Amino acid sequence: MYGFDKPAYERFALMLKSYVTFDFGESFFRNKRVVDLIIEKMPVSISLGLWLTVVKYLVSIPLGIRKAVKDGSAFDVWTSGVIIIGYAIPSFIFAIMLIVLFAGGSLFAWFPLRGLTSDNFAELSSWDKVKDYFWHLTLPLICLVISSFAVTTMLTKNTFVEEMRKQYVLVARAKGLSQKSVLYKHIFRNAMLLIIAGFPAAFIGILFTGALLVEIVFSLDGLGLLGFESAIRRDYPVMFATLYIFTLMGLVMQIIGDFTYTLVDPRIDFEARR
Repeated sequence: MYGFDKPAYERFALMLKSYVTFDFGESFFRNKRVVDLIIEKMPVSISLGLWLTVVKYLVSIPLGIRKAVKDGSAFDVWTSGVIIIGYAIPSFIFAIMLIVLFAGGSLFAWFPLRGLTSDNFAELSSWDKVKDYFWHLTLPLICLVISSFAVTTMLTKNTFVEEMRKQYVLVARAKGLSQKSVLYKHIFRNAMLLIIAGFPAAFIGILFTGALLVEIVFSLDGLGLLGFESAIRRDYPVMFATLYIFTLMGLVMQIIGDFTYTLVDPRIDFEARR
């Protein structure tokens, strides 16, 4: 079963062949192929990760720009305090707090306690399905957003502040351009390079690490919960397969991030450097 009856080099070659062909064997506890298990659980994690990424960037980038414009003001100080506090508290603590407050724990029962859909989801109309999905998604998304947008916000602010002090910005202002035009036509592209550089790692972290404990708390049947249960049960094929796929997706996202540089700033030409 484990291949321990074969020499080490042969086991290594078989492992490489299996990983290239995505043949990870079967789960010890679920009697399913590991690939089928991962495909089955992936939509939940991807759904959560994508919406979190969208909401986080929609909040972080405008807030970071606003903090850069108001650098040193009361707005900048108190928002930084809120951001740091939110970043310091783990997401699963927020998850437990939200359950206690709004999911029937002690005060209100406004939101469902677990899952991304209701039991009668298949019987609902298309519009009701959309509402039911976002109704279940609200609490997990809130606790993840609160604890994850601090880095992007502060990075956006710092890059904008640095760009605003450069010579080309002074020239643009001297020509009589408005603040909005200077920010979004001149500074934005240069400042976004660092944000794009950090996007692949941020997305992978959101998708496969940041949401793990939240998936457990809210009983979301995704890759995080699958990996946790596999570790508890010592389901080695599933553990190795998820680690391999996470690493592979991380490499792919890094490559995509490198190519995105040229889309944001056409002056970057890797061919010309040769």
